[in-house]
Amino acid sequence: MTGSLFKGNFWSSDILSSIGYETIIQHLNNGRKNCKEFEDFLKERASIEEKYGKDLLSLSRKKPCGQSETNTLKRALDVFKLQIDSVAQSHIQLAQTLREEARKMEEFREKQKLQRKKTELIMDAAHKQKSLQFKKTMDAKKNYEQKCRDKDEAEQAVHRSANVVNPKQQEKLFVKLATSKTAVEDSDKAYMLHINTLDKIREEWQSEHIKACEVFETQECERINFFRNALWLHMNQLSQQCVTSDNMYEEVRKSLEMCSIEKDIEYFVNQRKTGQTPPAPIMYENFYCPQKNAAPPGKATGSELARRRPLPVPKSLPDDPDYSLLDNYSLIYQ
Repeated sequence: MTGSLFKGNFWSSDILSSIGYETIIQHLNNGRKNCKEFEDFLKERASIEEKYGKDLLSLSRKKPCGQSETNTLKRALDVFKLQIDSVAQSHIQLAQTLREEARKMEEFREKQKLQRKKTELIMDAAHKQKSLQFKKTMDAKKNYEQKCRDKDEAEQAVHRSANVVNPKQQEKLFVKLATSKTAVEDSDKAYMLHINTLDKIREEWQSEHIKACEVFETQECERINFFRNALWLHMNQLSQQCVTSDNMYEEVRKSLEMCSIEKDIEYFVNQRKTGQTPPAPIMYENFYCPQKNAAPPGKATGSELARRRPLPVPKSLPDDPDYSLLDNYSLIYQ
């Protein structure tokens, strides 16, 4: 910490000016505002992290994700849901941590505010006293200067009346001159007294200004250091969140490495198989000459299907009128 830059660089040659002090105060106010902005940022980031964590938690617990999978892939999915749940919880925990950091920033701001208030009250009183005494001193100076002018006029009047033979008139002029000289002496003493008082007050104000500069510079060094460390810690917390999440994701990757396509296929077959014999070809059956000992439907062999018996030869010739008779029913119109 420097501790000497403020007190050597914030002065003004005008005794009534407080530009240096006001410049420092404005800078400190801006710094306090910056801390408040970061505090609000942490609170809003905490709300975002909490909402994300809760939404992710709801997604993990309520949304189906491969619920009908079996065997090794099912175990990997169980690990996946468990780790996503853990990631969600870690974001909710991060939100709580960020709110705690925001609270620390608020406490730091309020602490510096109280420390500054004491110094500001002293400096405000010193500025007010200095300005008031300066006004009194200037009024005393004006009165002194006016009394001097009055004395000069009285002296000139006495010189002009040197040839006047009226003794009463000369006596009045001498009395006025004596009175003006006394007034000058009195006003001169009052003026000098105010000058000395103003100088004493100026020295006291100057001493308080130096003390205030040292206090404010120390505070600003502390504020910058605190703000920097808070921001650094915030980055570490976010990095740790990434590491924590990646460790959880790594558990999912490890479980996926244990997945076996062959085992999952074999497991499905063993659990859901319906039989090992496929259906046989369907055998041809002649309507007019059903085969004896025909295989039941669906059980005919390939050799039986390949054999065809010849069609029966009709007893009547094609040109015989009875050719189309069937059980004395003719298909030929008579």
